[in-house]
Formats: sequence, C-alpha cells, structure tokens
Amino acid sequence: MALIETCELRKSFRSRRTSIEAVKGVNMQVEEGEIFGFLGPNGAGKTTTMRMLTTLLEPSGGRATVVGHDLLREPGQVRKHIGYVSQAGGADRSATAREDLVLQARLYGLNKAEANKRAAELLTTLELTSFADRVASTYSSGQRRRLDLAMGMIHRPRLLFLDEPTTGLDPQARARLWDEIRRLRASGTTIFLTTHYLDEADALCDRLAIIDNGQIVVEGTPEMLKRQVAGDVVTLGLGEGDDVLHRAQDLLRVQSYVRELQIDQGKLRLYVDRGEEILPAILHVLEDTGLAVQTIALARPTLDDVFLKQTGRSLREAA
Repeated sequence: MALIETCELRKSFRSRRTSIEAVKGVNMQVEEGEIFGFLGPNGAGKTTTMRMLTTLLEPSGGRATVVGHDLLREPGQVRKHIGYVSQAGGADRSATAREDLVLQARLYGLNKAEANKRAAELLTTLELTSFADRVASTYSSGQRRRLDLAMGMIHRPRLLFLDEPTTGLDPQARARLWDEIRRLRASGTTIFLTTHYLDEADALCDRLAIIDNGQIVVEGTPEMLKRQVAGDVVTLGLGEGDDVLHRAQDLLRVQSYVRELQIDQGKLRLYVDRGEEILPAILHVLEDTGLAVQTIALARPTLDDVFLKQTGRSLREAA
C-alpha cells in the first residue's frame, strides 16, 4: 500500500516583483514499510515538498494523498497519522525530555497515565533515561536529536517525516541515529527523510528520489541508480587550466573504451568498463601527447555520479 502518492505537486512563492516556483510538478509514490529518501542540494525543493506533505504549506497546484487521506480536503486526518521532525526540532529547551514527551502525548489525545507510560517507553528505547529529568538546553546535539525523534514518534505514527535528521551531528551521533531509524522501519513505521548527505541516502534508504531545481530527476533503489552509471569511474587531475583539460578531453573521447566523459570541478571524469585494465591505456594516450597526469583515481559509481550524470554537476559541489 502506498502511504504517499503525489501528482504534479507544485509550490510557488510570490513577491511584489516576481514568482519563484520552488517545486515544479513532483510525482512520486512511497510504499508502506520503507525508508524513502529525498536527496538533493540545499534549495532543491526537498523541505518545501515535505512541508506540503505534512500540511504546513498549502500546495499551489497538483494533488496528493498521505496515509490514505487527501492532503487538501482532510489535513486534520493527515496530521493524526503522521509524525514530523523538522531541522530545527520541536523540543522546549527549558523543559526536560520527560516533560516535553508527556506534553506532546497529551496534545495527541493520550490521557495522563497513557502519556507518562508512552514517554517512559521512548526514553528507554532511545536511551534518554539517564538525563530525562534534566532540562533539554543541557543536552548534546545528538541527545537533542534523539529527543526530537522521540517527540515525532510519541503517538505511534504510521508515517514519520524526518527533515535533514543528522545535519550538524558528529559521526558517532549520526551512526547512532541511523540505527534508530532502521529500528523504526523494522517495527513497521514508514519513513520519509530528506538529506543532502550521499552516504546517508546510500546507507539508509530502500528507495530514493533525487531532486534538483524543484523537479525529480531520477528515482529508484540506490543500487539500481548506481548501475545506470556505465562502468567504473576514472578521475584525472591534469594541472591547472581549462586548455589542458579540453585537450585531454578531445584525445580521450574518441577512444573505444570510454563510454562517457565529463569535466567536473577542474578534473576529467571518465566512465569505462574494467577500469583497472584500462588505466595503462589512458596514461599512454596522454603521455604520448605530452600531457602529464598529476593525480588519478579509480572508483565504483556513487550516488554523486548518478547526480552528475542527471544534472551535469556534482551534488557535493551543488550542496
């Protein structure tokens, strides 16, 4: 069953002089029980799309259903069945984690006993118990993010929205939050998350959509998307100057073993089969014409290669 279905979902923002189309007709479907990622650079339309799906922004056009309810006609029903964790978080930093969770539970209609019980469950599950009665302003960024996650889960939503859930966290805190997200999915919660981290999308998501300039450019599983990029990736550093790069590009584009070739951030990127076997041939072609290779790297395709192939620029550069 699809918990999210959109058709030509759009959002424009108007000022006195102009209109900016932030989301330009998004079509997607998110199935129950999966982690679905929305990957793209800042300003691509990720958060705007999420805010529409969580009823915080009214669409300018198109339609959507969320957890079986029409986004425009039944926003109250949508809110009952979803959780939302924004980038900024929703915890009151002058209150304790326990107080924040109990208040959130009461707002969703739980009585006092149920709210206390549910808060205690989540404090244990997310390992917040040892500092649950300290005010949230004393927490580390990782502890605050786990509290934000608990607040989004307090009413046992079928669908949980996470907007850039690990931004600003250190590697250890990120890994810990990834584990919590996986546990949530294993317990039956469907998760829709936005991110601009390539490793996060690759490690966590069952499926993902890459969005750029308000439009979805490609969608699929991480492995399927990477398989669309032909062969291995050889990246060459040839020194400064566009002239050198363009000379090397002209020499290599006609070689039978080169499937695709692009200039990216001052380097030449080639897509080839059996990269480890082709490297000597590449070096031979360049050296015969006096072009010295300063750096060379061989790698398997990544989600950044997918983004580069679809948009003509690196996601790391765009982010």
